[in-house]
Amino acid sequence: MIGVLATGCAEADPAEPISGDWHGAIEVPTQPLQIGVSFHGDGTATIDIPLQGIRDTRLKDVSSERDRVSFAIPGIPGEPMFLGRYDSETDRITGDFTQSGQTFPLTMQRGVVEGPARPQEPKPPFPYKSENVTYHNGDITIAGTLTEPRGAGPFPAILLISGSGPQDRNEELMGHKPFLLLADTFTRAGYAVLRTDDRSVGGTTGTLEDATYTDLAEDAAAGIRFLRARSDIDPDRIGLFGHSEGGYLAPLVAARPDSGVAFAVLMAGPGVPGADVLIEQTRLIATANGMPAEQVATRVRQTSELVAPLKTGDLAAAVELAEQQNQSLPAAERVPDDQIAAQINPYLAAMVAYDPAPALRALRIPVLAFFGATDLQVPPAQSEQPMRDLLTDAPDATVHVFPGLNHLMQPSETGNPSEYSAIETTIAPEVLDYVLGWLRQRVPVR
Repeated sequence: MIGVLATGCAEADPAEPISGDWHGAIEVPTQPLQIGVSFHGDGTATIDIPLQGIRDTRLKDVSSERDRVSFAIPGIPGEPMFLGRYDSETDRITGDFTQSGQTFPLTMQRGVVEGPARPQEPKPPFPYKSENVTYHNGDITIAGTLTEPRGAGPFPAILLISGSGPQDRNEELMGHKPFLLLADTFTRAGYAVLRTDDRSVGGTTGTLEDATYTDLAEDAAAGIRFLRARSDIDPDRIGLFGHSEGGYLAPLVAARPDSGVAFAVLMAGPGVPGADVLIEQTRLIATANGMPAEQVATRVRQTSELVAPLKTGDLAAAVELAEQQNQSLPAAERVPDDQIAAQINPYLAAMVAYDPAPALRALRIPVLAFFGATDLQVPPAQSEQPMRDLLTDAPDATVHVFPGLNHLMQPSETGNPSEYSAIETTIAPEVLDYVLGWLRQRVPVR
């Protein structure tokens, strides 16, 4: 249930009635979308859209006059914008929100917008220790949070590795904080947990867009070294937990003979090359969104064409091709030109070119790999059997598929990413119980 929080009564016919916080719902027929807009005294404004993980985003073309209240959201296809007016009798802002040629009513009242209900999100006070930490990988400063059970230790430890894109230490997305929930669950069970900000996020320096998988694997290896150097951590019982792309990186680190990694847990980690994952998820998500078959085929063909230069590292050719593909779209669906080159970078090329097979084959530690049956981003139909085959030589490998769960391990019938924000569950309890049971058998708490 999404709620809103209104403030107290407004001053009667104030001199600057628009300034301050407002909230309302864009009346999209299938699912009204709650937003919050803050108009500032200097003529600027920002927007929050909790269900889409948008916070304090600066708006453009802002007008906050009594008879014209307007703004546009930059950098989003479809040129989303609002045009309305302030009604002094009702103390409301009313008007229309338009995107991609479609228009929806929007009425805003005073107050800030509340985030969606997240009943699993841990809240303080916590029955364990929590410490903000920093360490280094060469010139890169990595910032994170280390949680530990109370007592002297030494404790077994888990380093969490997030999915693709710039993620904070909680892996926050769509209003969910899955890594905060995992850290809380594991720490309450007796394990120390280190979760960190990605490069260019929070307290971690560097630039994610310029990073290769070698760079990111070194970041994770630095986390292992940091943990091993602490007297409160058992150096022989440190493992990795990787989600999605983290399921690529965890084996890449653990397969090193000198890694010191004792076990690995892979949540929706792909078992096939990145190019194959990207092409298949394009097909599945486009189909789930109701796109006509011929348009799905076009999208898949374009993705296949784009991964070819990315696999060889020819970024210039990939940018040129992406620009051509962008121009072929209807005007309302095009990405702004200045965003094309920014999206084609060494980080994307590294993901597309990566083949997990060598690292998975080399693992000689206990491994748990699990998938959600409705996952459209890393579909088990594509990755489950390759994962089983590649882990054949691991001494203790478990591959499991949870029915009815999506890429985030939420209960979902369709698995469509558009549903992530509307689902209250962050991670299904049966997943947490299963992973804890696996850990307790292989890495028992002393």
